[in-house]
Amino acid sequence: MMHFLKSVRTIWMREIIRFWRDKPRIISTAFQPIMFLVVFGFGFRQILAKSNFGIDFIQFVYPGIIAMNVMGIAFFSSVSTVWDREFGFLKEILVAPVSRVSIVVGKIAGAATVATLQALILLILAPIIGVPLTFLVLVNLIVFMVLLSFAIAGLGLLIASLMTTTESFSVVMQVLFFPMFFLSGAFFPLTQVPYWMEILSKIDPLTYGVDAFRQIILGQEAGVIQAVKNLSLNTPLIDGLILAAFFIIFIIPATLNFNKGE
Repeated sequence: MMHFLKSVRTIWMREIIRFWRDKPRIISTAFQPIMFLVVFGFGFRQILAKSNFGIDFIQFVYPGIIAMNVMGIAFFSSVSTVWDREFGFLKEILVAPVSRVSIVVGKIAGAATVATLQALILLILAPIIGVPLTFLVLVNLIVFMVLLSFAIAGLGLLIASLMTTTESFSVVMQVLFFPMFFLSGAFFPLTQVPYWMEILSKIDPLTYGVDAFRQIILGQEAGVIQAVKNLSLNTPLIDGLILAAFFIIFIIPATLNFNKGE
C-alpha cells in the first residue's frame, strides 16, 4: 500500500509542478470564466430580468461558470498524458515497477487538484455579485469541486488513453466541451426543456456539478430558496453519488486501456 501511495504522490506532484510552471495557462484559465460571467451574465441580465427564475441571472449563472472552470481545467490537464505518449515518457513510466492503477489515479488526482485550486479563485467574485459564502458553504463547495473534477478528469484520461496525438485530443475536447457546458443547465434551468435535451443532460457529468453548486451557493438565501428548489434536479447528496459513479465508470476502462500496453 505504501508503494502504491508513493507512486500516486509522485505522479500527482509531477502534474502539479507542470501546471505551476505554465504561467500563461494559469492566467488564461483564470480569465476565461470571468469573461463568460461578465459577457453572458450582464448581457442577459436585463433581458431575463422578468423571467420566472426568481433569481438574478448573474447569480443564476455563477455556479455554472465555476463548474465550467473546473471542467475546462480537468479536461485539458489530461492532455499531458497524450504529450507523454508522443514523447515516450509514458512508456518509461509504464515499464517502471509501479501499478498501472497508481499511474491513472495519480494523473487524475493531479488534474483534479489543479482544477479545484483554480476554481477557488472564482470565489472571490461572490461578494461582488451579492452572493454570501459562509465557511460551511465553502467546505461543501470544495467537496463538490473535488468530486466534479475527479469525474471530468476521469473522462479526460479515458479519452487521452485512446488518443495518440495532442492534436486529435484537442479536437475531441473541443467537440465535447461546449455541448457538455450548454447541456449542463449553466445558462437555463433543465426542468422545462425538451425530452431529448433532458436525456442528454442526464448523461452529462457537468449537469450534476452545476445542480449541486447552485443549491450550495444560492440555497442559503432566504429570498431564493424556493426558486432554487424548483430549478433543482436532485439533492446535493444524490448529485455527489452520481459524480462518484461517473468517476468509477470512466476510470475502469481508462485503466484497462493503459494495461493493454504501449
